[in-house]
Amino acid sequence: MQILLGLIVGAVVGLAAHVVLPHRQLRGAALAPFAGAASAAIVWTALTWAGLGIDSPVLWLVVVLAPAATTFSLVPAITRARLNRDAADRAELGI
Repeated sequence: MQILLGLIVGAVVGLAAHVVLPHRQLRGAALAPFAGAASAAIVWTALTWAGLGIDSPVLWLVVVLAPAATTFSLVPAITRARLNRDAADRAELGI
């Protein structure tokens, strides 16, 4: 049940990334929160298996930083791919 804490933190970090990063209208509203929650869940699971408990500050620090690194690198890459694809489609159509 404690992994829910990590999932919530990851989703909140992902939501913040969605709001802060540009071109919000080009991606789904759930992409960044899901990416943040997934990365936080993976890190939380790995660190608890490694023996860190909920009282460890390292666990909390990594659970905040991992979704931030994931979402702030993944979301711009996906947005850039979408912009490039749209430009290629416009060039192909002659618009």
